[in-house]
Amino acid sequence: MTGGRRGARPAVIGDVARLAGVSNQTVSRVLNERPNVRPETRERVLDAIRRLDYRPNLMARGLVRRQAHAIGVISFDSVLFGPASTLLGIGRAARGAGYGVTIATPESFDRGSIVEAVADLTSHTVAGVITVFAARAAATSALLSLPAGLPAVAVEAAPDDSVPAVRIDQAEGVRMAVEHLLRLGHSTVWHVSGPRDRMDAQARIEAWRTTLEEAGRVVPRVVPGDWSAESGYQAGLELAERPGVTAVFAANDHMALGLLRAFHERGIRVPGDVSVVGFDDIPEAGYLIPPLTTVRPDHEEVGRRAVEVLLRLIDGGDGGPVEAPHVVPALVRRASTAPAPG
Repeated sequence: MTGGRRGARPAVIGDVARLAGVSNQTVSRVLNERPNVRPETRERVLDAIRRLDYRPNLMARGLVRRQAHAIGVISFDSVLFGPASTLLGIGRAARGAGYGVTIATPESFDRGSIVEAVADLTSHTVAGVITVFAARAAATSALLSLPAGLPAVAVEAAPDDSVPAVRIDQAEGVRMAVEHLLRLGHSTVWHVSGPRDRMDAQARIEAWRTTLEEAGRVVPRVVPGDWSAESGYQAGLELAERPGVTAVFAANDHMALGLLRAFHERGIRVPGDVSVVGFDDIPEAGYLIPPLTTVRPDHEEVGRRAVEVLLRLIDGGDGGPVEAPHVVPALVRRASTAPAPG
């Protein structure tokens, strides 16, 4: 069967695992000559490698990291502004350091899709891997599927402290937004959240709640969203029916955009009746009606620092834990916020 794949794509580690009836990690252990594999299992894996004419890359065999000149990226939600900007920062930093970038995007968030994407990525010769803006479960599946010893860095979500994680200082960014609204005289601030399974969305909820509690203010019920302008629009229609809403913090600018549309349709003036703050400072934020006050996290800087941390691991990763930095955002004041009415 060696020649049976002629004309097809080269076999990847996932193909070997399926033919041998084992996990990708078991194949990786065989390739790395680990002792904790039963002899009969090892033989099945080696037979599958021969039958598929699988050619493992040097990194999968744990050889000479410095010969790899590409960084692997496992990206989730790549069409969203934050992940897309982070990828841009990774690409620029990698090229500046003399590395290419190989990107894998799982078809879905289920474990099978993630493991397959990781297998395809690591079938190439990569010096290390960065996961970008995953939910914690997805990041865990991706990072634990990597070959043993392959350096890895996470953006935002990591399974534990064994993987360095470069993060936006969510708490500081949210505190700036909420305190800005409270200083304008608003009695409290409503929140339209991102998806609850996302660490960045959860961190923004917690920081919003903590800031209100520390200020001695009433904490309203969270209005759930999913990062999309449509979910922000639906949240705006709901909030338009609630009396006493004068300030809203949206977990990203696209949901804030939806809020502006809903309030306009309901005859609610922004900022005359309700002040709105977003998060991300998308390129369009300054051109909305009204221009949007928002939190600006430097996503490109997050990508650059993720590459910086990964290269330190590649160049000398056995020298102890590598500390990953937090990137502090800034508040951009525009015309969507004003003193509380009345």
